Amino acid sequence: MGLKSVLCAKIEMKANKDVFYDVFTNKPHHVSIMCPFHVQGCELLEGVFGTVGSKICWTYTLEGKEKISKQVIETIDEEKKVITFKEFEGDLVNKYDNWKATLHIETKGEIDLVSWTMEYERPNENVPELINLLDFIIGMTKVVDDHHVKMN
Repeated sequence: MGLKSVLCAKIEMKANKDVFYDVFTNKPHHVSIMCPFHVQGCELLEGVFGTVGSKICWTYTLEGKEKISKQVIETIDEEKKVITFKEFEGDLVNKYDNWKATLHIETKGEIDLVSWTMEYERPNENVPELINLLDFIIGMTKVVDDHHVKMN
């Protein structure tokens, strides 16, 4: 049993929340077009984009190093605008156990927020928290949001 960690970030959106949610739910393969510096690809391995149980493979660059993350879509809640990805193979699960990320689009008053929550277990105190990955996700989120703002 590892050391459980949860990291969260909330980023204010300028673009339409439905369009942003749709990208990560139904069109994750478009993310690499919007922010090629962060994400180089998203390949469908099994199933259909936007369905629970589907498997995808992200290729991305973190701190100058090419990485992969094979994930299964664990949950989708269209009404609440929630999707959860769980890594089953890749660079994260080589070091961390039970890594998963949840995207939630929420509205606070007049503000739409993209909320990312990462949950994982570190095998011991010597394995660092994934602050660098959270920074990466925040940067990617802002670039995708900016892309949609420019499109409108």
